[in-house]
Amino acid sequence: MPQPTQSRPLFLAALIGCLFASFAVAGAAQVPSADDSAAVCPIVYQLDQSPSYRGYHYSFFGNGFFINDQGYLLTAAHTLETFRCGGQPYILVSRFNGPAILLEATIVAKDLEHDVAILRAVPNPFASKYKVNFLPLSSAPASPGQSVLALSLHPPKQQSAHTFEVPREDRFSSEVLSYESTQLERSAPASEVFLLSHPVNLGQSGSPVLSVNSGAVVGLVEGRWLRSSAVSIANSSSAPSSTPGAAVPIRYAIALLQRQSISWHAPRSPSPSSTSPVR
Repeated sequence: MPQPTQSRPLFLAALIGCLFASFAVAGAAQVPSADDSAAVCPIVYQLDQSPSYRGYHYSFFGNGFFINDQGYLLTAAHTLETFRCGGQPYILVSRFNGPAILLEATIVAKDLEHDVAILRAVPNPFASKYKVNFLPLSSAPASPGQSVLALSLHPPKQQSAHTFEVPREDRFSSEVLSYESTQLERSAPASEVFLLSHPVNLGQSGSPVLSVNSGAVVGLVEGRWLRSSAVSIANSSSAPSSTPGAAVPIRYAIALLQRQSISWHAPRSPSPSSTSPVR
């Protein structure tokens, strides 16, 4: 793993100042399981030049998830906001026989209007003995009333996070409430999000939202929905007790992957014809 440069303290000060495929390859559909969490990676910034007895100290910004075995990930573009001022984002990747390790995450493309971004891990963890997996993407949109599951990881202590500490996993089962129109980027046209019946916690941005039936990703966690949505909540069979979460539909990410000619995996269906690549 590349070591940070001597200019890191100056860059950290700058960070604080600016903070605040053309085809789909068929894959096996699966109900969300424990293996799915191996596709999820915290997005972080390395703070140390050398590790301590607890590993490297890092700042945590959100989550991304692998979509193929070439090391490509999706995340919410706003998790990379700090890096608009420069600097190298990393992902925290699990290993089978050791603590997690930091890998560089190259920013491949961003769609700020719809708040999605593509990253690529360097080196590719699928080419070595890392505990990684990828998730299929659903071309079918999530529908109101559909059961979904949001997967995310976060450090045990977000204010003092180190690589030798095992990240904690969150699995939030919820229901799709409704689709809403909102502006995800200043001066951008309105975009669509769908609401979730569970609240979103700090650090869940960019996490995959999976269909419980197919195991495929139907959206990315965007954040908390702060506008009124009383009608949607009242009509839900599992109405939240607090502010609902909002997710970006996966179709926006698929469109960005297509523009970059990056492959992803689609859930397998019983029909044999569905296993052929779609262009």
